[in-house]
Amino acid sequence: MKHAGKTNAARILDALGISYELREYIVDPEDLTAISVAKKINLPIEQVFKTLLTRAHSGEHYFGVVAGDAELDLKKLAASAQEKKIELAALKEVEPLTGYIRGGVTVLGARKPFPAFVDETIQLFDAVSVSAGQRGLQLILAPADYLRATEATLADISKRLEVKQ
Repeated sequence: MKHAGKTNAARILDALGISYELREYIVDPEDLTAISVAKKINLPIEQVFKTLLTRAHSGEHYFGVVAGDAELDLKKLAASAQEKKIELAALKEVEPLTGYIRGGVTVLGARKPFPAFVDETIQLFDAVSVSAGQRGLQLILAPADYLRATEATLADISKRLEVKQ
């Protein structure tokens, strides 16, 4: 497998002096789920965080970052962001707004620095995994470092997902 090299997200961490591990995996375009990624990089699903782009009725966009075994709770995110209503951004908006494709979205180095909210469960772990900004590459780092690098707000923004084993 050819080495992907450094992504913008990794370069941002380097600039901040944050240590991390890059972990590559084989991408299945038909299965971009966090569950699939977690299995491939050998981490428990609750430590693999997914980044979702949302749009508020005010027109503002927000990143919601939740564990792979949870679902983004749009009502809780709206309350945290002090917005009336928030919905997931249309898939066609994601790449133009963030510079990333689905399965490779990360708060780090996004084209526009939208406010990010990270589910508070991230604090339960020594290390978590987030997309490095491209499919097939994950960043593994300490939650405190991720929060510092993204300037994200911790909030209760998830609801449990029933995971089928």
